[in-house]
Amino acid sequence: MAEEEGPPVELRQRKKPKSSEKESAKEERINDIPIPERAPKYVLFQRFAKIFIGCLAAVTSGMMYALYLSAYHERKFWFSNRQELEREITFQGDSAIYYSYYKDMLKAPSFERGVYELTHNNKTVSLKTINAVQQMSLYPELIASVLYQATGSNEIIEPVYFYIGIVFGLQGIYVTALFVTSWLMSGTWLAGMLTVAWFIINRVDTTRIEYSIPLRENWALPYFACQVAALTGYLKSNLNTYGERFCYLLMSASTYTFMMMWEYSHYLLFLQAISLFLLDIFSLKQSDKVYEVYKIYVFSLFLGYLLQFENPALLVSPLLSLVAALMLAKCLQLNVKKGSFVAKIIKMINFYLVCTLTITLNIIMKMFVPHKENGHMLKFLEVKFGLNMTKNFTMNWLLCQESLQAPSQDFFLRLTQSSLLPFYILVLIICLLSMLQVIFRRINLKYIWIPYVCMLAAFGVCSPELWMTLFKWLRLRTVHPILLALILSMAVPTIIGLSLWKEFFPRLMTELMELQEFYDPDTVELMTWIKRQAPVAAVFAGSPQLMGAIKLCTGWMVTSLPLYNDDDLLKRNENIYQIYSKRSAEDIYKILTSYKANYLIVEDAICNEVGTMRGCRVKDLLDIANGHMVCEEGDKLTYSKYGRFCHEVKINYSPYVNYFTRVYWNRSYFVYKINTVISFQS
Repeated sequence: MAEEEGPPVELRQRKKPKSSEKESAKEERINDIPIPERAPKYVLFQRFAKIFIGCLAAVTSGMMYALYLSAYHERKFWFSNRQELEREITFQGDSAIYYSYYKDMLKAPSFERGVYELTHNNKTVSLKTINAVQQMSLYPELIASVLYQATGSNEIIEPVYFYIGIVFGLQGIYVTALFVTSWLMSGTWLAGMLTVAWFIINRVDTTRIEYSIPLRENWALPYFACQVAALTGYLKSNLNTYGERFCYLLMSASTYTFMMMWEYSHYLLFLQAISLFLLDIFSLKQSDKVYEVYKIYVFSLFLGYLLQFENPALLVSPLLSLVAALMLAKCLQLNVKKGSFVAKIIKMINFYLVCTLTITLNIIMKMFVPHKENGHMLKFLEVKFGLNMTKNFTMNWLLCQESLQAPSQDFFLRLTQSSLLPFYILVLIICLLSMLQVIFRRINLKYIWIPYVCMLAAFGVCSPELWMTLFKWLRLRTVHPILLALILSMAVPTIIGLSLWKEFFPRLMTELMELQEFYDPDTVELMTWIKRQAPVAAVFAGSPQLMGAIKLCTGWMVTSLPLYNDDDLLKRNENIYQIYSKRSAEDIYKILTSYKANYLIVEDAICNEVGTMRGCRVKDLLDIANGHMVCEEGDKLTYSKYGRFCHEVKINYSPYVNYFTRVYWNRSYFVYKINTVISFQS
């Protein structure tokens, strides 16, 4: 019987190969071969060596990247040779605000008193008491201040070095997590090495750590990378019980921490939940494990709601509505045989049900939960995606920020020169086509994503399975596909790594060897004058970015802050920016006194700005908003009889001298005292 059945089986395999038949045939041949006694020990040792080398490479990559950032930061700013005021000036914009609250916590007599002063803060913005911890997500600063004092670091290291050291350390963890994720996906730690190489080479597009250290994303994204790594490991089918438990705990901790560190984290997790939902719908992953991930989302949301001073934004977030809809749909789902026609119809109904329930629940939550609707965010998204047009200064100013601009030609050129973009596109096409193929068979009917671009491209280059998929489509038969896939998954990343080393490693070394200098004497002189000459109770008005620096370097009260999550602060920013518009001296005076400002600071860089991007200069945006410049055809142009305030106030003639008295100036800044007694003359 065996001899008669043997030949037909071999003919069927040649005619129409099937992976299951091949595997069974291989297993039969392997069973016929006697296994040496030392084989299990050898396999165990080989596996241990592979894991050990991979873990060592992952940790080393993270540590080396953190040390590289520290050395580069020292060389760029000459940080150790600077005085405290000059160091603090390197924190600009919203970064200055975050670090200033870290300083306030260290100055507080106790941790409890420091937290109270931050949650009832009335010494930062004039005429406004804010809960700075909730509004600005200051949990990193609270943790850093506790660690600095509890570990006795105040006797060893300066506060600023401790602070930036934590952030650089987190970036090392970020890189390590990306390494591990790529390793888990491809099965080889070579993919992790390639991910790290691409991440560092393209760091202009992968991170803003070099320019704005205290940004919330620099604290939060390392935890998100850990969550992605844990999620990737947790969803693997061949994971043992202990590994699965470890991944679950790490995923739970990193999800919650990520949510606490960044106010926009739940939007990113919402996109992740959508991806998991689609994988579950098309049966590409185990439903039970995906359901457990949903539970982690819910737990993190409610725990975050309680510890973030009952933050209503988490209750009305789309993430909670989606997860609640998914859980309800799970309860209503019928147990039918997988792959049957009825099961496919039920999946389609389930998809429609989840979408409908998500929208309905979100509307209901917003009706019954008191919350401040972030209307400016919705308007911003409408304008960003071309669904609407606006002349609003704040919307257009946000759209002009570099981090929110559409990718430029230089961006694509940089990614192409490092060979990242071509391989990413190739891998993405293969993955998408493979996923669409699986779905069809089953149904028959510029600064967060680039790190994961590096990871996905490295995974594809180093994954034998992806090479096999490509050869299958090409119907390659001249060379054995499995052997060729194994060779290419080792050879291609090695060649890429050597080429990257040859081209970019000398550049990295040059950056570390070159001693740069952060030179801003005008700002130093301004801050020194404020600390020496201005009254302690004085309130300063000016651009939000400069106000952040004043809050950090002097501690004086300001009229506005470089924060964009509060409608009142956004309105303040727009009103204060009117000092660069074509408005009368009386209008500007009324605006400034309405916020109890005592001093006005005019920046020459903004007043005489020569922007490279058309229509993105502050004065152009103000002219568009005030109707002094035509934005589109058909717009009504209103001519202003007043000159630009920032120019006119420097000339020192009436009526400007009646409202403002110049008390200090240098090449970059002009400081005016706002007069309290005015003789209104024309």
